[in-house]
Amino acid sequence: MEPVYMHLSKPSGLLPEGVSRFWGAPDLPSGCRYPCYMDDAGDEYPYFFVCQINLGEFAPYDVGSMLPHEGMLYFFAKIDCYAGYGDATECIGGCISGSDAVRVVYSPSCEGLKEAVLADGQLFPCFPGPLRIHFSHEPGELLDEHAVFASPVHRPWETWDPPFEAWMILLQVDSFEGEDFSLNFMDTGVLDFLISPHDLEKSDFSDVRAIVLSS
Repeated sequence: MEPVYMHLSKPSGLLPEGVSRFWGAPDLPSGCRYPCYMDDAGDEYPYFFVCQINLGEFAPYDVGSMLPHEGMLYFFAKIDCYAGYGDATECIGGCISGSDAVRVVYSPSCEGLKEAVLADGQLFPCFPGPLRIHFSHEPGELLDEHAVFASPVHRPWETWDPPFEAWMILLQVDSFEGEDFSLNFMDTGVLDFLISPHDLEKSDFSDVRAIVLSS
């Protein structure tokens, strides 16, 4: 399977709602609640938004038709500690996570999307500024390894641990930094979202797992 690299760039102005982008606040469908989890103290806490992929923009690069070619795919994860938020009590480690470490949400349509807001009407203040995503079959000039269907080159083992041996990397996020953020997975490693081939074939993103691999 050929990786599809994500090249990130700072936009010159506001990004239109519904385009592929990293960071910022997600553009969610009407009635879709922002994903949250219960933290160690029993309080509801929002997942850190990673990126949204407009599947219509991604389709020309999806040579194996592995993903739907319409709609939006959203990625959320417990990565606050890797983004420099010291009060975070949970983070993804070097073993394959449970099913609550990340959330991947699929919307079959990009119609009527609105930027997510908190319950009190305020935008999430901790999110770094949005970066535009452009897709390519070639790595970018900076050789950042943000990629859909990445190869497991950072995995020090021949396969994933049981029972995940056949699972695939749905999305890989590399360590990197910008004007208003620094994302460092252990020793400049990567975050991998993992999915079973069976679930991918059904476009079922309800049981995606994650692991951080250090370089």
